[in-house]
Amino acid sequence: MSLFFELGTEQSDLSAVELKNGLFQALRALGPRNRVLAIPPDMTRFHSGAGNLTSNAYEFYGNRLSAVLPAVGTHAAMTPGQIAKMFAGVPLELFHAHNWRKDVVTLGEVPAEFVQEQSEGRLNYTWPVQINRMLVEGGFDLILSIGQVVPHEVIGMANYNKNILVGTGGPDSINRSHFLGAVYGMERIMGRADNPVRRVLNYASSHFIRHLPVVYVLTVVGRNECGRLAVRGLFIGDDTECFQKASQLSLKANFFMLDAPIRKAVVYLDPEEFKSTWLGNKAIYRTRMALADGAELIVLAPGVKTFGEDRTIDRLIRKYGYFGTPATLAAVEKDLEFADNLGAAAHLIHGSSEGRFTITYCPGGLSQKEIRGAGFGYGDLESMAKKYDPQKLHYGYNRVDGEEIFFVPNPGLGLWAYRGRFET
Repeated sequence: MSLFFELGTEQSDLSAVELKNGLFQALRALGPRNRVLAIPPDMTRFHSGAGNLTSNAYEFYGNRLSAVLPAVGTHAAMTPGQIAKMFAGVPLELFHAHNWRKDVVTLGEVPAEFVQEQSEGRLNYTWPVQINRMLVEGGFDLILSIGQVVPHEVIGMANYNKNILVGTGGPDSINRSHFLGAVYGMERIMGRADNPVRRVLNYASSHFIRHLPVVYVLTVVGRNECGRLAVRGLFIGDDTECFQKASQLSLKANFFMLDAPIRKAVVYLDPEEFKSTWLGNKAIYRTRMALADGAELIVLAPGVKTFGEDRTIDRLIRKYGYFGTPATLAAVEKDLEFADNLGAAAHLIHGSSEGRFTITYCPGGLSQKEIRGAGFGYGDLESMAKKYDPQKLHYGYNRVDGEEIFFVPNPGLGLWAYRGRFET
């Protein structure tokens, strides 16, 4: 077990050359490899730096990089245009689409007793270790898991073995891990590298996938003093040390603790990254702990045109909506199909304000009826974007028509919390 490379501090602004050199240094330390699989994120992590690192890996290995499998989880498959934009120079024919409902093999199960213990008695089910069959049957002598560590609503801190076990996971592994995080409490998990969901994944890693030649390439991305994206760190290794170091840096670069709760927030969702509420609700997840009781959250979502990335999940979201934990858990008890799609149930819990603040969604491709039916308030995108112009607002506090608002240009890059609420 080794840490092959580490570089970065909370003040770092690593260049493309530094990242490439760091990756090459680590790959040389690994020794010769003849059949390599890269597992980067999809377009929803465009700003992670993982696209360039995947291109660098192709430059290093050439045709020894045999396949690229984006860790889409339940997200829609990447389009050729997205692939070309994110992974410059990597041949399109190397890319494979992960079908989370069909393309997996089960390697074992985390015992129900362990899941029950981690959930503090709330759940009593096994956790099947499901991953894309390519990882097991592809004959690879190196699997490069590339991605960004950042506070996350399901797993506390994104990436590391989540990229493998959930990003290329199957229906039961994804559904049950998401539901575990939801019933344990999102606000008890976000920003914490050690939590019940991570412990279940760590159990799976140590018992069932240790034989796979996985090396993790982890970035930490923040914003510099000018508001421009900056890569703060790069950590490469084959065990938990690189994840722990990246998590520690991410807390400094991505976790924003506020001394007073926000009364009104405006969050902008880049249309190239966010095309569904399944993805776009990061606007809710990542700001929820910073919002005051009775606050208003306005979500400018020009690219959002569906609720789910998957037809079944889209239909279930439309059916049950974001109406809070009690309503969602009651629906799970009554509807067998909903109970078979616990990831959707977890998402509805995560995306609700629990009645504590209001959410005004301003989508580019969903109607007022659809938005209100799902439990959100509706705002006209054109008029709202004119009033709260994302091209004119700067990150943080702004005054608009004499009113103070807090603007977040990309919720995927951080976690915001009011100090008193987080400490509680």
